[in-house]
Amino acid sequence: MPDFSSLLHGPGTWALFFFCAMLIGMSKTGVQNIGTVTIPLFALLFGAKHSTGIVLPMLCMADLLAVIYYRKKFHRGLVIKPMPWALMGLVVALILGDRVPESSFKIMMGGCILLGVVTMVGMNRSENLDKIRASRWFAPLIGFVLGFSTMIGNAAGPILTVYLLAMRLPKFAFVATGAWFIMILNYLKIPLQIFVWDNVSWAGFLLSLTALPFILLGGFIGIKIVHLLPERQFKLLMIVLTVVSTLFLLI
Repeated sequence: MPDFSSLLHGPGTWALFFFCAMLIGMSKTGVQNIGTVTIPLFALLFGAKHSTGIVLPMLCMADLLAVIYYRKKFHRGLVIKPMPWALMGLVVALILGDRVPESSFKIMMGGCILLGVVTMVGMNRSENLDKIRASRWFAPLIGFVLGFSTMIGNAAGPILTVYLLAMRLPKFAFVATGAWFIMILNYLKIPLQIFVWDNVSWAGFLLSLTALPFILLGGFIGIKIVHLLPERQFKLLMIVLTVVSTLFLLI
């Protein structure tokens, strides 16, 4: 059996790892974008590119939890429309990510998140939201950036939030639709990261399994928060957390 314990050193790193797992659970079941905070933390623990392979099984477990809980509330059409473009972005990121050094990979991760933040703030202030949403370029652009950013650094949260905010979905449909979209992409990424990037290992998978109780705990907390938190504060929290995590990653 692979020695997954060697991937982390000391109680402090284990505590940080489990804390991040809890945040992933929360992000999938309600507090979207809080999971973005974990991206620079995982990069600190494992390295930017290697961390995406360790985190991917955790994301897949959390995705499944969210999809099961919100299974009757998602909007199928909003998942299907940008999906072809997301797959295209995923392939482009797969090619680029296999050719760039670790330092450039980290910058690309931060750039994807920052683009999502800027777009999200701009959409919040736009008086022409309906016009933007109906435009021909919106779904293809959003889809491509979603696929690219989720492949580069599991960093699709801000872009996905932009898309779902533009659709003006009710709160639970917002969470459910996002969970389905990202789950499809994450499960498609598994063979790509195993056979192309070679950054998903048995040791990393076993390490992810140790985080399952904390993912479930975070999922429970996320469900409670999405029921309790008012819409306005919900949006503000997502934006603030995303900005902070982006700045941390780019330092």
